[in-house]
Amino acid sequence: MILLSFPTVASATDDHESGTVSFVFENDLFYDADRNYTNGVRASWLSGPHRTPAWALRAARWFPLFPDGGIVRTSYAVGQNIYTPDDIALRDPPLDDHPYAGWLYGSMGLIAETGRRLDQLELTLGVVGPASLAEHTQTFVHEVTDSQEPRGWNTQLENEPGVVLTYQRSWRGFVSETVSGFGFDATPHAGGALDNVFTYANAGLMLRFGRRLPLDYGPPRIQPNLPGSGFFVPQDGFGWYLFAGMEGRAVARNIFLDGNTFRDSRSVDKELLVGDLQCGIALTWRNVRLSYTHVLRTREFETQDEADEFGAFSLSVRF
Repeated sequence: MILLSFPTVASATDDHESGTVSFVFENDLFYDADRNYTNGVRASWLSGPHRTPAWALRAARWFPLFPDGGIVRTSYAVGQNIYTPDDIALRDPPLDDHPYAGWLYGSMGLIAETGRRLDQLELTLGVVGPASLAEHTQTFVHEVTDSQEPRGWNTQLENEPGVVLTYQRSWRGFVSETVSGFGFDATPHAGGALDNVFTYANAGLMLRFGRRLPLDYGPPRIQPNLPGSGFFVPQDGFGWYLFAGMEGRAVARNIFLDGNTFRDSRSVDKELLVGDLQCGIALTWRNVRLSYTHVLRTREFETQDEADEFGAFSLSVRF
C-alpha cells in the first residue's frame, strides 16, 4: 500500500530532483524484548544534486577526505533514541543494568557520491537526559498500546548537551554485470565518531543481491550502526534486493553506558569491542524504497546477559 501511494513521483532520471525524504523506525519489540537500545526514530531530508547551496560545495571541496568530482548533497535530520534496563517494571533497577537514557538530536551533513564511492560527514547536536523527552515518549506509547508502564525513569541520566561528529566512507565494489535483470555488489566501509556522546572507530562490509539493483549503499539507519543513506538511484520498474552485512566497532565513549560526562549518574562497564550482524530486504518502485532490517548486536556492557536483537523499517522517497 505504501509503494502504491506514490504513483505520481517523478522518474529516476528526472534532472529536476528536489531531494529525498527518509523515515527510519527501529525497535526491539519485533523480537519480544524491551531493553537496552529499545527504540529509535529518525526523519531526514537529502537535497537533490542541483540544489546544494554554495557554502556546502565550498565545504566539501575544502574537506580533504571528500573525493574530487563527487556529486555533493546536503542532509538534515531529527531523531530520538530511547534506552532502558531489562526490567522496566522496577522503580529502582539494578546498578549493573543498562541505565535509563534518552537522546534527542538534530543533524546536518554533507555527502559526496561518485558512482562507486560515498563519503558522509555529519555534525549532530542534541541533548541527553529528561530534556530528551524519552520518558514522555515511552510512557505515552506504552499507555496507548496497553503495555507495561516504565517505572524507573527517575534514575535516568542527567541533562547534558551532546555533540557528535561522524565520518563514514563506503566503496561500492565488486559490482557484477547484470544478467537477466539480476546483479550483485559488495560495499566495504570504514569511519568513526568523535565527542562526548559517541566516540568509536568502525569498519565493515555489506553484500547485496537482487533484481534491478539500484545504485545505493544500503538503506538508511540510526547510528551507531552499519552506514546507509537516503541516497539511491532506482532502476526502471519494480526491483528488490536482499542484503547482509557486518560491522565491528572499537568504542572509546558511549554516554548511555559510561554515564554523564561532568555529573554523577548511573553507569556500567562497557565492552570495548561491539559487533553488528544484519540482514534484510529492500523493495524499490519508481522513486520509492522500502526496507526491513534484522539486527543482531553483541553485548555492549560486561554485565549484559545476552546479545540484542531489533528490527528496522525505513522508507525513502525521491521528489
